[in-house]
Amino acid sequence: MSSLNEHSSIALKRTVIVSIFAAVAVVLSLVEALIPVNMSVPGAKLGLANIMVLTCLYFLRPRDALMMVVLKTLLTAFIFGTFSSLLFSIMGAMFSFVAMWFLLLVGRKRLSLIGISIIGGIAHNIGQLTAATLYFKTSKIFYYLPMLMIMGVLTGVAVGIAVRYLVPALSKLSLFEDFLKEETA
Repeated sequence: MSSLNEHSSIALKRTVIVSIFAAVAVVLSLVEALIPVNMSVPGAKLGLANIMVLTCLYFLRPRDALMMVVLKTLLTAFIFGTFSSLLFSIMGAMFSFVAMWFLLLVGRKRLSLIGISIIGGIAHNIGQLTAATLYFKTSKIFYYLPMLMIMGVLTGVAVGIAVRYLVPALSKLSLFEDFLKEETA
């Protein structure tokens, strides 16, 4: 019976963390929309919500992080936009998620969170360009790739630095204890 209670407790904690992270990611997206930053590249953003995506990937299972990504993407699309913005957001989010998940899977001990974040930023931009190619039915949109890659590196560094500070801070909270044990096991 104790094992069942412990499993239920961990499942509840996962659900709470995913919900909190998704809510914070939506708030970060809203804050980002209010910041008047001219990136000089159409579609480029700071990607502050990715702080929560990478943090979720760090602590939880991939399926938990995927649920958070889907929740965040759907909620922000409903708040901000149109079908095309949902298409661009989901493609970028999925490319980024898969890239960061894979890097954490194969190189958690060898790769820095900043490096993983940079690849996530670049993958996000490739995903959005892929969505634009499908939506506009032209591959000429990939003309923006070099500029977006530079932006992906810059924003990836910023997001990675934030995650590098957030992970140790959250690791001190009792809510995350069970997930740190899983990582070291």
